[in-house]
Amino acid sequence: MMELPAAFIDRTRRLLGSDYDRFEHALGTESPVSIRLNPAKSRLVEAPGEVVPWSQWGYYLPERPAFTFDPCFHAGAYYVQEAASMFLHRVIDQYIDTPVRYLDLCAAPGGKSTDAMASLPAGSLVVSNEVVPNRAYILAENMVKWGSPYSIVTRNEAADFAPLDGYFDVVATDVPCSGEGMFRKDPNAIAEWSPAGVGRCAERQRQILTDIWPALRPGGLLIYSTCTYNTEENEEMVLFLMNQLGAIPLAVDTDPAWGIAPALMPGVIAYRFMPHRTRGEGLFMAVLQKPGKPDDSLRARLLDTPSGKRNKKGKAPAPATSVPDEWRHRLAHPDNFDFVSRNDTFLAIPREYRADYQLLDRHLTLLHAGIALATAKGRDYIPHPSLALSTALDPEKSPRFEADLATALAYLRRKSIVLPPNLPRGYLLVAYHGFPLGWVKNLGNRANNLYPQEWRIRSGYTPDSLPTLPIEHL
Repeated sequence: MMELPAAFIDRTRRLLGSDYDRFEHALGTESPVSIRLNPAKSRLVEAPGEVVPWSQWGYYLPERPAFTFDPCFHAGAYYVQEAASMFLHRVIDQYIDTPVRYLDLCAAPGGKSTDAMASLPAGSLVVSNEVVPNRAYILAENMVKWGSPYSIVTRNEAADFAPLDGYFDVVATDVPCSGEGMFRKDPNAIAEWSPAGVGRCAERQRQILTDIWPALRPGGLLIYSTCTYNTEENEEMVLFLMNQLGAIPLAVDTDPAWGIAPALMPGVIAYRFMPHRTRGEGLFMAVLQKPGKPDDSLRARLLDTPSGKRNKKGKAPAPATSVPDEWRHRLAHPDNFDFVSRNDTFLAIPREYRADYQLLDRHLTLLHAGIALATAKGRDYIPHPSLALSTALDPEKSPRFEADLATALAYLRRKSIVLPPNLPRGYLLVAYHGFPLGWVKNLGNRANNLYPQEWRIRSGYTPDSLPTLPIEHL
């Protein structure tokens, strides 16, 4: 059994009463392992385990394989996510049936953003934000690997979204919290926990919610979640939204067999995932609606701002540019995109969101947008991994090398790989079981590995037993 802080035991025992002993026992058991399929890239040959009941694409696995050494994982065929967090799919499925502009405010490492991308109606724009730099780059990596061109990744404080008055239809706030729900998975969360830390987190959460509230349109949805158990960061935060901001709580349809617990305070509608009741880690989630009728004129005024206005860094967004046909025509439907140049990199932006891209670029720090096609380098253009991993890529328009497991792992470690002699020279896709991983440049006598240095598998160890998930490329 883990050694829990005495103050945590005392506080949580008061909340749970006679249920506390079962709760504490559950914390001493092994965490469940679950994955969520990427429906835009892959399908199952057979179910790898029990279905996560509140998620269309979630599955429990009987044991934890070495995901790091599965090339399909690096290709974005699936995401390793804690099962309780997949409840977001249930919320989206019930309340959102037309394309929306969706903000995941505290998005790293990307689990809920990729779930939203898979769950939202086709054509929705997902803006995934993370303020901490190293976490923001991990978020961008995961969103690129997921492959949707309807993705923008930003690195900003909540207050930076203030100029986007009424812009977003949905704002998800998986806010920084005291992490009590991660005690079973992360011993550091236990060591760092304190009652004072709970208070600091609650204060920060109120500030985040206050800062982001104007960016949500009237009638829009706020999805509030934490991975903690106390009421200060959960029910009391929902009451703050209701009493101070006028938010209206909404109910989500659930099945009693799932074991999801209700809110612990009267007047609050929320959903508690507790390890002794549900198969997963701790999660609290509530759905609230901003009062008022939808006002499309708010967003229209923002999008009508002249595109030549300089962004927050004083740089004017580059106008649409002529993209080299070699890269433009590697997309399955290039006419669905507008093309821009950003820092010598050509981007393909879904045509219906071109004005949105310009708006967000003026006010926010963008790390990724749409599909990065290629970067100009002298007279050459270096293909971007975003193109290789995009669901908009036409794989028939790029010569490819289908790697075996050993070669795929060497490629993902950014080591030299040997190509068959019959392949054409130039830029080739490297694929594994049909899933593109990235690019190489075939020079004939050797091949340059173009896998991003910061994404590489750093471990030289290869376990005896590798993942054998029954996943196929679409």
